[in-house]
Amino acid sequence: MPSSLMPPVPDGDETWLTARETSDIARVAEKTLANWRSLGIGPPFRKLSPGRAGRVRYSRSQVIAWLNGEQTEGAA
Repeated sequence: MPSSLMPPVPDGDETWLTARETSDIARVAEKTLANWRSLGIGPPFRKLSPGRAGRVRYSRSQVIAWLNGEQTEGAA
């Protein structure tokens, strides 16, 4: 799986989005994002906590790059 665990508070000035916020930007359902994560496709993401129900965050800049075709799917 392309994710990696990260500290609870991300470093730097990067904006980290929830799955809901990311689904709004990408104009897809949250369920679609979950399916993409399980398949290893879609925008890059990070897990804040381990396990199936672990919290997931997306980097706003990476999501925009992915939508613009500037970044490969699932690259973290």
